[in-house]
Amino acid sequence: MASVHPKPVRGTVKQQAQDPDDAMNANDSLYEQDFHAWTEEQARLLRAGLTAAADLAHIAEEIETLGASERRELESRLKVLLQHLLKWRYQPDARSSGWLGTITEQRDQLDTLLRQSPSLRRLVPEYLGHAYTKARRAAALETELDRSLFPETCPFAQERVLDPEFLPDAA
Repeated sequence: MASVHPKPVRGTVKQQAQDPDDAMNANDSLYEQDFHAWTEEQARLLRAGLTAAADLAHIAEEIETLGASERRELESRLKVLLQHLLKWRYQPDARSSGWLGTITEQRDQLDTLLRQSPSLRRLVPEYLGHAYTKARRAAALETELDRSLFPETCPFAQERVLDPEFLPDAA
């Protein structure tokens, strides 16, 4: 009679099972119980060329998650940058080294992200639009200025937004 409680996972997938179905079950179990151990085991299996024993479904899912994470980072950093560029333009009397530091940091991080993942650059125009909508709302809340004061579409060209030397003039 089978136990109601699953056995703890011990050893590698190769040690746990010789049959591919058993390997898949062991992979699922390890994936659910100890993600870090699962990642190490999958890397070992792939390096050894043992793709039949690897948890390909979860590996594909994790790779897709990594791509989504980079896209979220792109939009988030653009939003913060645009928010501060709007504040810089529409509240010139309140400009501060803190705002300048945030603008510089977001551009530096965007530069790193786009150098490490050049294919994200093609998404910048689309994400700039999405990020601007959020940045406009956040800038209006933070500055307590009427949202209608800020343009409905991004007033800054992509090249200017990413240009480390660009700061908008006062409106």
